[in-house]
Amino acid sequence: MSQTSDANDLNTELEDLVATSDTGARKPTGAARKLLLSVAAAWSLFQLWIASPLPFMVGFGVFNSTESRSIHLAFAVFLGFMAYPAFKRSPRDYIPVIDWILAVVAAFCAAYLYIFYTDLAARPGRPITQDVIVAVIGLVLLLEATRRALGPPLMIVALVFIVYSMAGPWMPGILAHRGVSLESLINHQWLTTQGVFGIALGVSTSFVFLFVLFGSLLDKAGAGNYFIKVAFSLLGHYRGGPAKAAVVASGMTGLISGSSIANTVTTGTFTIPMMKRVGFSAEKAGAVEVASSVNGQIMPPVMGAAAFLMVEYVGISYVEVIKHAFLPALISYIALVYIVHLEAVKAGMKGLQSSNPQRPLLRKVLGFMTGLILLMALSFAVYYGLGWLKPLLGDAAGWVIGAALGAVYIGLLKVGARYPELEMDDPDAPVVSLPQTKPTVMSGLHFILPVIVLIWCLMVERLSPGLSAFWATVLMIVIIITQRPLMALFRGQGEAGAAVIKGLDDLWQGLIAGARNMIGIGIATATAGIIVGAVSQTGVGLVLADLVEILSMGNLLLMLVLTAVLSLILGMGLPTTANYIVVSALLAPVIVTLGQQSGLLVPLIAVHLFVFYFGIMADVTPPVGLASFAAAAVSGGDPIRTGFQAFYYSLRTAALPFLFIFNTDLLLIDVDFMHGLLIFAVATLAMLIFAAATQGWLVVKSRWYESLLLLLVAFTLFRPGFWMDMVHDPYRSVPPAQIEQVLERVDAGSNLRIQVDGEDDIGQPRTFFVLVPVPEGSSGSERLDKLGLLLMQDGDRTLVDMVTYGSPAADLGFDFDQEIVEILAPVDRWAKEWMWIPGLAVLLLVIGLQWRRRPADGAQARA
Repeated sequence: MSQTSDANDLNTELEDLVATSDTGARKPTGAARKLLLSVAAAWSLFQLWIASPLPFMVGFGVFNSTESRSIHLAFAVFLGFMAYPAFKRSPRDYIPVIDWILAVVAAFCAAYLYIFYTDLAARPGRPITQDVIVAVIGLVLLLEATRRALGPPLMIVALVFIVYSMAGPWMPGILAHRGVSLESLINHQWLTTQGVFGIALGVSTSFVFLFVLFGSLLDKAGAGNYFIKVAFSLLGHYRGGPAKAAVVASGMTGLISGSSIANTVTTGTFTIPMMKRVGFSAEKAGAVEVASSVNGQIMPPVMGAAAFLMVEYVGISYVEVIKHAFLPALISYIALVYIVHLEAVKAGMKGLQSSNPQRPLLRKVLGFMTGLILLMALSFAVYYGLGWLKPLLGDAAGWVIGAALGAVYIGLLKVGARYPELEMDDPDAPVVSLPQTKPTVMSGLHFILPVIVLIWCLMVERLSPGLSAFWATVLMIVIIITQRPLMALFRGQGEAGAAVIKGLDDLWQGLIAGARNMIGIGIATATAGIIVGAVSQTGVGLVLADLVEILSMGNLLLMLVLTAVLSLILGMGLPTTANYIVVSALLAPVIVTLGQQSGLLVPLIAVHLFVFYFGIMADVTPPVGLASFAAAAVSGGDPIRTGFQAFYYSLRTAALPFLFIFNTDLLLIDVDFMHGLLIFAVATLAMLIFAAATQGWLVVKSRWYESLLLLLVAFTLFRPGFWMDMVHDPYRSVPPAQIEQVLERVDAGSNLRIQVDGEDDIGQPRTFFVLVPVPEGSSGSERLDKLGLLLMQDGDRTLVDMVTYGSPAADLGFDFDQEIVEILAPVDRWAKEWMWIPGLAVLLLVIGLQWRRRPADGAQARA
């Protein structure tokens, strides 16, 4: 009886923890509860409506982007005051009158841009007294909603930037600026799309909500439980199997969940007790779950909300963002599985008993290869079949494809109905044996269909992220309503009516959960907009650039370390999305500029991913890492020790950003398919070696010098160019006057590195490097003309005389009267990948040294 009571108390504590951070801790009763849930569901329906083609088809309910953002924020702040109590001692079971008033007033202020859109458009930049009053009240209430939903840190940071905007003339030294008036501040922050209603809130409105809603519906349909069961059935019987299953389950859950805390609790309540059962300590079990759950945010396609923000901030397509982010995320997860394996080997653990029938290894391999070949054949058939059908069917193609998708769905349900329904397990119950793989996998294959539709719409049809998520969500709604009655029909259970009602209830709960999960994100993106707006209005970004450059002494590596530390510090109080917006707005351009000045041309997407990676690391980092506290609540371990252990496991995630800044091949930038496969294989091996070095174990326990050698090998595999540049410089210096001759000699498609002296936006002198792609052309002068660059000689100096508007040279940053100081032309040399050979030789040496010690160390480990 006491055990049941303790379990209930733990579940209540975990629900409160997730609610406090994600959905709001208030649980009113009666009419207030119905209103709260109805508004949340209405928000979800509104987002589905504006994402669909229906408004344009019926000519009703069409909102422009500003109107949509206004209504979106009105829902967010209304629910923020309704769902989040003001203080810890505030009531949870009812909503005080003051919160009703604040919710209504805040919603009105947020919706002001929609309600008075025509009037505001008629007087741009000239706010009247009414505008000023509404905007001031709106800003104050937005900051209060931020404090309630996300805690004080983000509110304080936003408040500091508001004060800085107005107090510019009184700021000391380098921080001083001419200041902005109250009217100017209000107009910029609240009445335009430069501040609160800026890009970040636009991304939340257009993309993020639909993906969060999609994940909520998928979870309510039972996909979360399905992913966990599949992971355990596949991996649970291996050494340390529950921990490996936890990593894979959290990775799959991360595909549909943008919250590391919710991911930790969802999968952790089941995986952590099982990890402890096979020998993991409470802290290590919690740390494995934290490390894998937090990494769910770096796994495409959702990546919290960062992927969609990067589309806007970096100016590349969503598909490109996914392509660049995929490889590091996958490598990170593979390395975490290996870390768990090493922990299990060190402790001499065993896996859980498998229920799968024993088959010879050859049959297992043949079965896997057969399934893989059939899957590839089906993929090719679908891809090329649709490519042939769509032109043939014309306007009817959508209906035919929809009917085929429905037939596949029903077929998968019929297959799944032959197997028992997956029940939710009690994590505290003893596990005698694991579920069989085939029945577990087959029972929920239909859950994969919406994910396939989402990826198909994004990658093949190249629809917008919002429209892709809409169609995937529509299919998810169909599944959530129909799966139970169809399963009952196929199983001959005759309970179709009750199953339909249960499906509709699941849909209702999913709509509510999706909206409540979005409250914090909607408020965070709006408040982060205040900071972005202040940066654009005051020019503080340039001040910070100078300050950071002074602190880093012009050293890019030190600059990256400072950025990482700032991201970690801010991330202790800010949600990942807000942290990413703030740090990327302030420091991403500085890193790119500093890289240009030091000769390292860093792609903007690499810098944004760098900032994002360290933003999510804050969920792990003690003393504030909330995911570690959630895991410790499940495991019964110490939260601080759990956090340090999780950070130790996450060192691979902290190392990756530094590596892909200096080796952009890891982000698949300008890499063809075969080279990409090679990069993936070598980078994965390098990360496994890095994991072995940090864990102090490869074949047996490593000696200190062996760990150092392994780190050296990992670095060599990740950055072979570092050593090759020492052996042979990749460029030769050419006088600027010979630029035409150089352009004629080098191959089209190669790059020249050109050092330029000029001025920045405020007239200060600066030196930077530009990577100039060599265009096609029969002569050097023709190629120079295609670049849009006209040069002149002034004695020994080569100056830019004219830059064609919209030309490649203009895009690269060339401008009138700049001086070309040096040209670095590529030279023929060995490929940098040759440095992998000595690196692998050192790896074999370490393996040989450890292999000789294997019997003695193995006996010692068993003892």
